[in-house]
Amino acid sequence: MKPLARPANPCFSSGPCAKRPGWSLEALNAACLGRSHRSKPGKAKLKEVIDRSRAILGVPADYRLGIVPASDTGAVELALWSLLGARGVDLLAWESFGEGWITDAVKQLKLQDVRTFRAEYGRLPDLTQVDTDRDVIFTWNGTTSGVRVPDGEWIKRDRQGLAIADATSAAFAMDLPWPRLDVVTWSWQKVLGGEGAHGMIALSPRAVARAESYAPAWPLPKLFRLMSKGKLNEAIFAGETINTPSMLCVEDALDGLKWAEHIGGLKALNARSEANLAAIAAWVDRTPWVRFLAEDPKTRSCTSVCLEIVDDWFLRLREDDRRAAVKRMEALLEAEDAAYDIPGHRDAPPGLRIWAGATVERRDIEALLPWLDWAYGEIHRAAAA
Repeated sequence: MKPLARPANPCFSSGPCAKRPGWSLEALNAACLGRSHRSKPGKAKLKEVIDRSRAILGVPADYRLGIVPASDTGAVELALWSLLGARGVDLLAWESFGEGWITDAVKQLKLQDVRTFRAEYGRLPDLTQVDTDRDVIFTWNGTTSGVRVPDGEWIKRDRQGLAIADATSAAFAMDLPWPRLDVVTWSWQKVLGGEGAHGMIALSPRAVARAESYAPAWPLPKLFRLMSKGKLNEAIFAGETINTPSMLCVEDALDGLKWAEHIGGLKALNARSEANLAAIAAWVDRTPWVRFLAEDPKTRSCTSVCLEIVDDWFLRLREDDRRAAVKRMEALLEAEDAAYDIPGHRDAPPGLRIWAGATVERRDIEALLPWLDWAYGEIHRAAAA
């Protein structure tokens, strides 16, 4: 039967993600529009984003934190192009973004001393094989696989290399062990529901020392330049961005940060995401046609929850037909305003991906789940007819 109740907010996209509860355009009324981002009020807004982000995430006082162009992708690539090449690199990939960082290091930067550790979607590589006396690059939470690292214990505290973590779908939803991380990146469009095109990067003192003591052999585009006259450009970490940001997006980021503070900070954000995961897990336990893509419960993401369809008739279909079936589910759900944008990533196995980050209400997740049963039943019946 078609469910009677719908999610109040059917936005379950994994980026840009749902706005915080109660959001409206009025949240942007105080935006610094028509002024330079380098004006006193413009720079103050940018610095406020940095300061509030630092406080909520618990970024250590001696870490630099700045706003950079091109979302999390830009932040990661800035780190790779600016810092790699001084020593060997271990690259980890268990989903599409990790594979992208391997491509950067191997095919674009053409690094010679590289080791790669890969795993199929749903699994992690063997973290015990990673040598953190080399530089290591990994995604804390695989947005396209729904697989996260369970902790940072595999990263040595007394490491010689830099630990570079793409944490875009982990920041503000998971605890990050800052003393074990040297470069951490994220964007505004994920857990706090901000807008795209802006990234953030945190640099440990060890990362700063690398930047100031090592010059890469390749030329750096302006958007990747952290240095000025041989020293870190400290202005970037005080709100003077490398290029012009959208002040509307800045205001929206501030709104999300203030909401996070209002509900109780990182502890509350984590709890909301974990509660959403728990609601989905309870449904998966009683639903025979679906299971988590992440095989180990300890590695299941509480933000980008990826599910695979395991019914016999579905698995007998060709991959293109399985993807088409998921698209039909998506169309049915969107037509009913029950869920938007929930197919798995194009590089992942055919299935569903539900964003469960902190801006998503648990009651909306709970309202969504019967609709998934209904939509799956509809495409199954249509296939059998």
